Amino acid sequence: QVQLVESGGGLVQAGGSLRLSCAASGGTISTSPMGWFRQAPGLEREFVAGIRSGGLPYFADSVRGRFTIFRDIAKNTMYLQMKSLKPEDTAVYYCAAGYNSGSRRTYDYDYWGQGTQVTVSS
Repeated sequence: QVQLVESGGGLVQAGGSLRLSCAASGGTISTSPMGWFRQAPGLEREFVAGIRSGGLPYFADSVRGRFTIFRDIAKNTMYLQMKSLKPEDTAVYYCAAGYNSGSRRTYDYDYWGQGTQVTVSS
């Protein structure tokens, strides 16, 4: 059973940066498709960024050029580096692991963390 634990959320001003971490246990991230999603109040959970099983990243249009996704295999941890944050980035951010490499759909991910709150003030 894979367990994922996010950390690194917080309150930041617009234009600032944050780095989220997703520590995995019970499985390896080295070959697992993984992703970051976010959910704002009243909205559906949406895809943010992902890493394919081969390691190639891909992004939602809304964050491309501002967010970076990478993993440290030795630490079994995935990261989301967020820069130039905007108020509309405010949401609970979740990391997830699945089996369908390259997916942007929540139902392709079987394991989820508990989420970490990111709040961007204007």
